[in-house]
Amino acid sequence: MSTAEPVSTAEPMGTAEPVGTAEPVSTAASSPMGARPSRFRIWLMAVRPATLPAAVTGVVVGIGAALGSGAPGRIDTAAGCLAVALLLQVAANLANDLFDFRRGADGTARSGPTRVAAAGLVTERQLELAIALTVGLAGVIGLGLVLVGGAVLLAVGVLAVIAALAYTGGPWPYGYRGLGEAFVFLFFGLVAVMGTAYLQAGRLEPLYVAAAIPVGALTTAILVVNNLRDIPTDRAAGKRTLAVILGARATKLEYALLLGVAFAVPIALVAAGREPWALAPLISAPLAVPLLRTVRDFADPRELNPVLQGTARLALVNGLLFAAGLAAGSAT
Repeated sequence: MSTAEPVSTAEPMGTAEPVGTAEPVSTAASSPMGARPSRFRIWLMAVRPATLPAAVTGVVVGIGAALGSGAPGRIDTAAGCLAVALLLQVAANLANDLFDFRRGADGTARSGPTRVAAAGLVTERQLELAIALTVGLAGVIGLGLVLVGGAVLLAVGVLAVIAALAYTGGPWPYGYRGLGEAFVFLFFGLVAVMGTAYLQAGRLEPLYVAAAIPVGALTTAILVVNNLRDIPTDRAAGKRTLAVILGARATKLEYALLLGVAFAVPIALVAAGREPWALAPLISAPLAVPLLRTVRDFADPRELNPVLQGTARLALVNGLLFAAGLAAGSAT
């Protein structure tokens, strides 16, 4: 599940293209003199680094929420959660590249970053091997987390892998049926934050659920922008994302509502008795203003590419502030 191209964008653990990127549109012939990009550059394009903040944010906020509930914190499980989240985001990005290519969703009219399979930069077999390697590494690290958190973590991990691959792959790709946003919110928000906090604290608390909502909202917003940009090409390819189903106008409103939810939750937490430190994410509000304006007024889908990067940046900054605020509230 790729969050976007976050970075899908939060493409979000995957968003997630389920989380979008704001990388400039490029092709294999866009390098100087039409030269083929280097092997490193090709795989960097496939991994889509701009989407990775979506994976980081949930883990960081989970740690902050656990500390905010009085848990001592554990460096080993924190590092393990971060590694698994990043690996699954990468796996989702690679899988989206492969399966969208096979389904014909990445045509020449695409407004987003280059997909390496569609551009002929890597073979399908190479992508399959890269996906298997990435999922395998995530599984090995995840088994260490299972030893700490118990069998329930194994079940969650298996579901996360399935969600990462089935966004555009398998017999029933949920990203083609308007369910991408729901899965991004579930895995990038609830699972990432609550799972990380549980491994830190050894218990679940209502605070962890509340802390997961802004993370899920902002990572989902990355995917929303990605899908808003791609409405014309997705519709032509038969890819019925929620944006295709709702239309551009309702999708713009969805984006605004998700950002509004992210900023409302800290206010609600303080109203319910948390320390004012929990309001720290509001500092990131100025970052949201130009994003909302562009989503409202854009005329060319390519104008949304910087919004993908901006939404991923907003998610990360907001999450870091939220984590720090929650943790500081425990110390006062």
